Amino acid sequence: MNFFGFGPSAEVDIVLDGQDVRKTGELKNEDGKKERYLIYYDGETVSGKVNIQLRKPGSRLDHYGIKIELIGQIELYYDRGNHHDFLSLVKELARPGDLFQHTTYNFEFVNVEKPYESYTGSNVKLRYFLRVTIVRRLSDIMKEKEVIVHTLSSYPEMNSSIKMEVGIEDCLHIEFEYNKSKYHLKDVIVGKIYFLLVRIKIKHMEIAIIKRETTGSGPNTFNENETIAKYEIMDGAPVRGESIPIRVFLAGYELMPTMKDVNKKFSVRYYLNLVLVDEEDRRYFKQQEIILWRKGDKTRKPFQTSLQQQYKQMQNPNVTLSNSNSSLKPSDSQDESGDGDGKAESVLDNDQASPDKQFQSVINSTETGPTEFSQPTSPTEEEKENLGKPSHASVTKESETETRPTSAD
Repeated sequence: MNFFGFGPSAEVDIVLDGQDVRKTGELKNEDGKKERYLIYYDGETVSGKVNIQLRKPGSRLDHYGIKIELIGQIELYYDRGNHHDFLSLVKELARPGDLFQHTTYNFEFVNVEKPYESYTGSNVKLRYFLRVTIVRRLSDIMKEKEVIVHTLSSYPEMNSSIKMEVGIEDCLHIEFEYNKSKYHLKDVIVGKIYFLLVRIKIKHMEIAIIKRETTGSGPNTFNENETIAKYEIMDGAPVRGESIPIRVFLAGYELMPTMKDVNKKFSVRYYLNLVLVDEEDRRYFKQQEIILWRKGDKTRKPFQTSLQQQYKQMQNPNVTLSNSNSSLKPSDSQDESGDGDGKAESVLDNDQASPDKQFQSVINSTETGPTEFSQPTSPTEEEKENLGKPSHASVTKESETETRPTSAD
């Protein structure tokens, strides 16, 4: 708002490079509504344009400088007055002066390190955004544009299975096993529950994925648990020696990677909670922490298609081929003197394109002399019947041998 309350005298718009083709993702806001933003990754360059449009054409906008900032910020909901910036980069777009017309400024933040993933939880929010500020005497003109950051991880070197025996002495002993301890966000949890001793009447058993968000430190620590998914994996009383399989697909849930001690402000952890309920509705449970990480999407690289096309072209070059598409046709102008020197020529169809370089070298070699041809050999009776020609000349290229008939007396 300006001094007279008529609103800002200029409109600011931030346009990021490649925003029409860049991948987008959803992120919840504080109200629980989902909004889509552009996705960036750690170490990726953030660039684009800032368009400043004067509200009244021909008017003048005086300012004390124009700048753009790339900010990474953590906001704790119980301490909203304090914003913790872990990333702050500034680019000066214009020095103090006046604007008389619509102006566009380019900006680029090269290879920006983005250490944490964007996150919106119950008590904390971590976000990245661009902020353009036109500094003025009374009130600044500001514009923000938020982006999402995803942190990709590589396959863990150590990913051992989880195996543990738990229970109540002389009442219940069970052994549970999960195939891994670290899962990517689209992974499948596979495991089994094995009953070693059952002396209580169990009604049913269920497994749940729990997200635990921890904020603050010391006496000001707050824990918030959220049940992401819950499955009933057994209904009825088990017997000793019975094995119950487990298979949980993670792709259908809105999960974030495990985040530990992010800037010493908060943590996000995930647990598998195994719960057994007896006929008196008493609950027996055991929690086991698992690590979730984000894996890069598998996409076909553009140059792979061109490599396949080149391979097909090498398999079927643009030369005049016989019925087997592997031997060159004899020329009509072939030497009919029958001197046996083995010279031959290859011709191209008029309606075909020029051959590639490798086949061109073979064609050129036929014009220079008989050095690229093997010595003529006496035909066998079978060759005489099949070809009806008294002699042969062969062309050798790499591991393939091409035979071509020559004219004879």
